Amino acid sequence: MCGRNFRKGHVVASIDIFVVPTISFRLLYGLLILHYSRRELLWLGVTAHPNAEWIARQLTEACGWNGAPGYLVRDRDGAYGEMFTRRRKEMGVRDRPIARGSASHNGFTERLIGSIRRECLDHVIIVGEAHLRCILRDYCRYHNEARTRRPLDKDAPIRRYAQSVGTISSRAILGGFHHHYVRV
Repeated sequence: MCGRNFRKGHVVASIDIFVVPTISFRLLYGLLILHYSRRELLWLGVTAHPNAEWIARQLTEACGWNGAPGYLVRDRDGAYGEMFTRRRKEMGVRDRPIARGSASHNGFTERLIGSIRRECLDHVIIVGEAHLRCILRDYCRYHNEARTRRPLDKDAPIRRYAQSVGTISSRAILGGFHHHYVRV
């Protein structure tokens, strides 16, 4: 859904699954893949039935066969089955599962899931899978291109250049929940 490839073997990424209820009380599952060094959101996938085959396909779509990370940090969820393990090994990705019950060991990803909930999903009633995909695509773009971070010297994960000349303009993001200010 979003993101870019990176040089094989030189990157640590993390993966996690989160749950999103819909207006009809159906549960949808989101899969998030995060690039550690710049905190870039590489992938957000949505499904009603997460299984190892779907997760393996999401990993392939997110990274491609030639741009896979060197290491993948994940929890010990039962959804990461044999199909996922086989695909990960075929792609040359080393697995780093965290200790049981230690969500803090995957802190960057857990923090990002919390941000997605607080900044986006807590303010929107999700109708279905297509709606959630659309919302998460917009959030991914906002997170990578506009949301600044202090550890990155107040830059976004996808680098941008400071503009010192021009009129300041505001662009609404996520239906007006957030705004991106740029010079034109």
